[in-house]
Amino acid sequence: MRTPNRWAMLSLGMAAQGSGCVFMYGLPFLLPALQAERGLSLAQAGILVGAPSAGMLFTLIAWGWVADRYGERLAMTTGLALATVFLTLAALSGTPAVLAVMLALAGAAGASANAASGRVVLGWFPKERRGVAMGWRQTAQPLGVAVAGAVIPPSVHLWGVRGALLVMAAITLVTTVSVGLLVVDPPRGDKAAGERTASPYRAPALWRIHGASMLLVVPQFVTAGFALTYLVSARHWEVASAAQLVAAAQFGGAAGRLLCGRWSDRVGSRVRPMRRLALVNGTVMALLATAAQVGAAAATPLLIAALIISMSGNGLAFTAVSELAGSSWAGRAMGVQNTAQNLVSAATPGAVGALITGTGFATAFGLAGALALAAALATPGQAESAPEIPAPRATAGR
Repeated sequence: MRTPNRWAMLSLGMAAQGSGCVFMYGLPFLLPALQAERGLSLAQAGILVGAPSAGMLFTLIAWGWVADRYGERLAMTTGLALATVFLTLAALSGTPAVLAVMLALAGAAGASANAASGRVVLGWFPKERRGVAMGWRQTAQPLGVAVAGAVIPPSVHLWGVRGALLVMAAITLVTTVSVGLLVVDPPRGDKAAGERTASPYRAPALWRIHGASMLLVVPQFVTAGFALTYLVSARHWEVASAAQLVAAAQFGGAAGRLLCGRWSDRVGSRVRPMRRLALVNGTVMALLATAAQVGAAAATPLLIAALIISMSGNGLAFTAVSELAGSSWAGRAMGVQNTAQNLVSAATPGAVGALITGTGFATAFGLAGALALAAALATPGQAESAPEIPAPRATAGR
């Protein structure tokens, strides 16, 4: 049997995760239509928008177990097929309560791609190329949001909320068929000598990576969530210009993930670049807090720099987690990683919004910088976080 092309497998994994991101993170584009068509308040529409993310939190680890036990293709195909069904039922629902339940179930099902697509990267790419590959995989979210931004508004204009939800269902259906027909599970073979089979959570290194990643979520969401507000309210930018600048920074963050992946491949370590990037992140955030406090013009470029830096290291943590967990535990460990980060990301906007209201932007930026520095301290050293998963035994196509 001819070995599949590893980049094709990566592309399919990205497509699987990206299609989930279209409806999980693209629903905010439906907010005005939900209010106008369904007569919902902004708070009620907001609950609907957050329903897929809430559902995802309950199933990430379970889908990781399915991928570990039964394979990546089965996990992704099953999850995306169920998401297609639930999105279709959401489009046909007549009440907000039913719509919320269906969207939550779609998010719970679509979470399968998060852990399983990471295992595809882990299995088909050798260690020396895994950083770049995982960096590409981590760009699936911004690309999925970009697709949602291009597709959902015209769909709403033409067919309303129901039509837009059916378009999302069609996207997941096409991805389901592609994954089911084309994805090949990486070879697992016999356990190599020294490869981890027992729980990796008996040692502190994996817990420390999870903890550091949770701390790093805060500066990422402080900058991504409040950059537009800061530029408009504090720097007096026009909304359109500020939005364009923040959107351009998203592409910078995606490029940063690729560069950080390449950096980790070259130095043969995930945690060393992760720690150094956290130190840079904390330093830039501290400079931003100082500039915001005194109203300096340098605050704007520092804000964009902080936004890009805070997004750039995300793939490093996922690669470190998957390698440290080993092939028997990688899916579950990435499920834990996703769950922990999503819990913090859900709590951060409200808490930081209250902090900014009470004390101003400078305090929030300073707190985010302090947490980034704490993340650098929490990141384990190279010796205790040495990967326990060998390079794939089969040579994938180029």
